[in-house]
Amino acid sequence: MLGIHDLAIFMLSGLILNMTPGPDSLLIVARTAAGRWQQGAVTALGISTGTLVHVFAAVLGLSAILATSAMAFTVVKWVGALYLIWLGLSALLKRHHSTPQTPALRISETRLRTLFRQGFLTNVLNPKVALFFMAFMPQFIDPASTLKPLAFLTLGLIFDVVGTLWSAVLIAAVTLGGQRLRPGARLKAWLERSVGIMFVALGVRLALTRTPSLT
Repeated sequence: MLGIHDLAIFMLSGLILNMTPGPDSLLIVARTAAGRWQQGAVTALGISTGTLVHVFAAVLGLSAILATSAMAFTVVKWVGALYLIWLGLSALLKRHHSTPQTPALRISETRLRTLFRQGFLTNVLNPKVALFFMAFMPQFIDPASTLKPLAFLTLGLIFDVVGTLWSAVLIAAVTLGGQRLRPGARLKAWLERSVGIMFVALGVRLALTRTPSLT
C-alpha cells in the first residue's frame, strides 16, 4: 500500500526512538511534575504539532534543504540551541515560594498557550528531527513507488501518533508517581533546577552538533 513496507518494524522503531530521552520527553516530564497532568498534555500537544510541521516539510521536500544547506542547518541549529538554553536558564532562575499552592491555583497561573508554544518550538527548532525524517522514513518506502509524498505523509502521521501515545504514558507515570510521593516545595524546586541544568546541557550539545557534510 502506497509503496510502504515493513510497517510493523517502522512502528516499533518509532516507539523506541520516542522512548529515547531527549528535549521533548524532558519537557513533558518537567511540565507534568511542576503542575498537573493537563500541563503535560498541553505541552505534548505542542510537541506533536511541531512533529507535524516536520512531517509536512518532509513531504514538500523542505527538510532536504536542512540536509543539503550548511547555512540553513546552522541557523536552525543555533536558534534551537539558544531556545533550549533559555528554557534551562528560566528554570534555574525561577523563584520558588515556600507557601504551597493548590492544584487549581497552579493551573490557573500557568498560561496554557505558553506551554503549547514551548512544546511546539522545542520540536520545530531541532534540526535533528528534520534530518531524522529525511534519513529514516525513506527506508520504509519502495523507491519505485509513484506515491512517495503520500507515503511520507502516512508514515509521518503514524510516527506522530506513536509519539503522542508515548507522551500519554509519560504523563500518566509522572502524575501517578507524584500522587504517591507528594513531593514538597523544596523537592519540586530541586527537580526544576535539575531540569534547567539538563536543558542548558542539551542546548550546548545541539550548538556543538556538526553541520552535515554536503559531499
